[in-house]
Amino acid sequence: MIEAPLEDVIEVIEGYEAYPEWADVQKVEVRQRGEGGRATEVAFEVDVPVMGKAAYTLSYIYAAGDTGLSWTTKEARGAIRDIRGEYLLTELPDGGTKVVYRLAVELGVLVPGFLRTQGGNRVIENALERLKRRVEMG
Repeated sequence: MIEAPLEDVIEVIEGYEAYPEWADVQKVEVRQRGEGGRATEVAFEVDVPVMGKAAYTLSYIYAAGDTGLSWTTKEARGAIRDIRGEYLLTELPDGGTKVVYRLAVELGVLVPGFLRTQGGNRVIENALERLKRRVEMG
């Protein structure tokens, strides 16, 4: 739950160029924009702890009414082979926003199952906490 209106949450999520300021991302480049100027293709560079650097480009699809967005990998190299995910947003009566974040990552390196599961859970928790902090602090 983020104590901010849905519009504020989607604005931060779609502010890809600002991700290096608050997310675990070193570099971002919006490569393509679609209807209304929304990014439909975004390239990222990240440093994955223990596994090394990764670069990937994601294709985005936006839900009607700003209630979410989903992404799939267009291309990837390095420590990450494939990423798929989505944000589902629900405006709450008290003015807050419920955020559901789903993420599936296929690594480009072999990692034991328990480390992969632990790492995946940590990535999701960190992403939600950083999003919450960014939105609520403005």
